[in-house]
Amino acid sequence: MTKSQELADLGWCLFDHDPKLVDWALAALPSARLAIRDPSLAHLLQCEGTWFVGLDALPNDTEGRIGGSGPLQGHVVDVLRSAGVWSDLHPAQISATYPGYPKPRDGETPAAFRYRLKRDAAHIDGIIATGPERRRFISEPHAWILGIPLSEADANAAPLVVWSGSPAIIRHGLLKALSPYPPTQWESIDVTDAYQSARREVFETCPRVELPMKPAQAVLLHRLALHGVAPWQQGAKASADGRMIAYFRPPMPGGVSAWLEPN
Repeated sequence: MTKSQELADLGWCLFDHDPKLVDWALAALPSARLAIRDPSLAHLLQCEGTWFVGLDALPNDTEGRIGGSGPLQGHVVDVLRSAGVWSDLHPAQISATYPGYPKPRDGETPAAFRYRLKRDAAHIDGIIATGPERRRFISEPHAWILGIPLSEADANAAPLVVWSGSPAIIRHGLLKALSPYPPTQWESIDVTDAYQSARREVFETCPRVELPMKPAQAVLLHRLALHGVAPWQQGAKASADGRMIAYFRPPMPGGVSAWLEPN
């Protein structure tokens, strides 16, 4: 099975050690450390200091250059280019977790924290909760999600988690809710109930897979893959940087309707 087929069928594919990612990760790490220590980004340290959310915190350019590195290259980039879906890159997210994760996030209800603890805070990127009632809308559709680890961490040190086969279920559930409306309105339609129903079906029918990684590996997630972060298990160890991953999530050309296409 090719990587493109794995991505389509499972919703994820893991890339083994890639020499082209070694130098990039080494160049990105100092910039990531500076961002985590930046007082202006202190609000991104959440869950009582056990998770640096790090949205748009890595100051890379549109080709991935950072800290004197060249453009981002490697097998995973080749796969995206050959599929015709490579995009200019935005500043990457720096997701770093530390021993004790998860603790409650600021403003998180007890029910939401239980979900974080028991269900790995599983979510679909781009479906955003808004307003006091936390209703959900597809307001930030992404083309794909590329994760590149920057630090050494044990396999049970809060690894990425994904539910294999989830994209098809998520797509079906959302399209069922949106089909009565023209695609031009889909971004403004409340999909909370459909999203939660599809998510429950995924939990009941799809295997939960933990994806621990080492530097110079990479993971590619389908834009509709249900994924999250597992708790940091007692005794798990990592470098002083914690479990750190850089994530790229470029916007989806064509918006929500393209985001829900079956590919």
